[in-house]
Amino acid sequence: MMIYDNLPVYKATYDLLLQFFILNRHLQRDYRYTLGESIKNELVDLLVCIYNANTVREKAPILTTAREHVVKIKLQIRLLVDLKQISIKQYASAAEHIESISKQLAAWQKSATKA
Repeated sequence: MMIYDNLPVYKATYDLLLQFFILNRHLQRDYRYTLGESIKNELVDLLVCIYNANTVREKAPILTTAREHVVKIKLQIRLLVDLKQISIKQYASAAEHIESISKQLAAWQKSATKA
């Protein structure tokens, strides 16, 4: 069994969480304590799902939940752009991470379903 924090999907998610701790400082107060906190919580929940999926035999249901967290994160980050809380450049960076995470989770789920 691979150690969960060595998984590329775990590292990509953790990096995005770090990025959001930094971005959150610059959000307007209204958004910092609502959207910003929500995104950070979703990212932590996603990290827990990755950990759990790596430790159980039946991975598919956990990976489905993980992918739902990704959808919520993507939506909320898009809201930050539309509310002019983060720049297009910051959004592009976050979107790259999200795309990578999403692809890795999809591939992991596909292989878990075959097994």
